[in-house]
Amino acid sequence: MEIIIFIFGLLVGSFLNSVIYRSTSGGSIFALHSKCPDCGHILGLWDLIPVASFLWLRGRCRYCEKPISWQYPLVEVATALAFILIFNRLSIIDYRLFFYFVFTSLLITIFVQDLKHYLILDRMVLSGSILAIIYQLALGNFWQGFLGAVLLSGFFGILYLVSRGRWIGLGDVKLGFFLGFLMGYPVVLVLFFLAYFFGAAVSGLLLLTGRRKLRDRLPFGTFLTVASFIAMLWGEEIIQWYFRLIGISI
Repeated sequence: MEIIIFIFGLLVGSFLNSVIYRSTSGGSIFALHSKCPDCGHILGLWDLIPVASFLWLRGRCRYCEKPISWQYPLVEVATALAFILIFNRLSIIDYRLFFYFVFTSLLITIFVQDLKHYLILDRMVLSGSILAIIYQLALGNFWQGFLGAVLLSGFFGILYLVSRGRWIGLGDVKLGFFLGFLMGYPVVLVLFFLAYFFGAAVSGLLLLTGRRKLRDRLPFGTFLTVASFIAMLWGEEIIQWYFRLIGISI
């Protein structure tokens, strides 16, 4: 079963690469044919096999020989590994598995788009928010989700207003609503602290190595999406561990 899930994850990752490229270049994500972004040649079946085509072609387009971005195999492998983690974590096949796969696909898409283009697209956030509301309703946790969305999005909204957009972007505020609703309270607190921990660690490393300056922007959505995946799978355990650590019984 894990092999099937892994192959399925590779195929979904290949589709996500198309979504990432087309949604930021103005193309339709429902287009039937994929094209080389450099020469525009329509790609054949043997050019589109996840990971294998990249390795067989040695990272270059078959038609124009321009380099193929490492994004493509990395997204495919990352999606496949994430799906394996989800499958092993849930240990059962039910509607939650479907939702987790979809949410993870959205997180990966948002991660890459924000990392490459400093963009958090409304269509991704809106789709995720609608699905998160449906998911929490199915679980009977609507109000926990609503409170999580208010806390995370509200905090980001205050930062946005106070700084006039210098500290955080409006896209992060919208993303906060989606992720806050998805996590719900109190797991949203795990997401919050992990995102800022990762952000501080990466920022400090980049400053120490001279690759960034203090005034440079970082795509905060990337830290939010990584933290969300961790919180989605292990948030409850992290909350329980922390409460036990400080001596609070739950």
